[in-house]
Amino acid sequence: MKPSPRQNLTHQLTYDLGIAVVKGTYPVGGGLPSEADLCVQYNVSRSSTREAVKMLSAKGLISSRPKQGIRVLPESSWNMFDTDVLTWILSSKPSLALLKEFTQVRLAIEPQAAALAAINATYEQLEDIDKALSRMVDADQGLDDPLDADIAFHTSILVASGNRFFVQLTEFIGTALRVSIRYTNKIKGVPGADVKQHADILNTIKSRNPDKARDAVTAILEEALELIDSQL
Repeated sequence: MKPSPRQNLTHQLTYDLGIAVVKGTYPVGGGLPSEADLCVQYNVSRSSTREAVKMLSAKGLISSRPKQGIRVLPESSWNMFDTDVLTWILSSKPSLALLKEFTQVRLAIEPQAAALAAINATYEQLEDIDKALSRMVDADQGLDDPLDADIAFHTSILVASGNRFFVQLTEFIGTALRVSIRYTNKIKGVPGADVKQHADILNTIKSRNPDKARDAVTAILEEALELIDSQL
């Protein structure tokens, strides 16, 4: 089903206000315009404005209470695992420090996901990782998008881990990878990822060797951390 016009207006207002908060247009502890003023400023209905405020409150960006109005919360309250919040941050003020923290999160998750994939992956899931690797090969020939192919490879491993919590992180990981991979590739001066390194990861998973799978993923993530540290 297509979203209704009101839903579209709500999502657009949520996006506009979210970007404004992340950029610092409204200072922490300060107030946003009232719902009535937002209706006029953005030419939307009161119901759409109320829904947008609720969505931003759920994401931890603002609080809305009677007699206190709408207040901007500090970054420590933001839900960094919310893909909207992460997208707004990465699109407006990506920093090397933030990319380093994200890569540290990957280092804590993805090697173990690869080890679990070596144990748990079904034939179909191995095929999905293989297809993503083939896309990376095609991307080297200009026949696919190198970033999309790289992201597909890493998120396919999360799914193949068989761990439901890791699977839930695929959208979060994929969102942040769009910025971090592009940046580390730029530092290295290459358009795409090292296909051989990724092929090695797949081979260790296919061979059902969890220790080697863990080490192979750890190696490329530690390389990414070193590249980021070299620029800090």
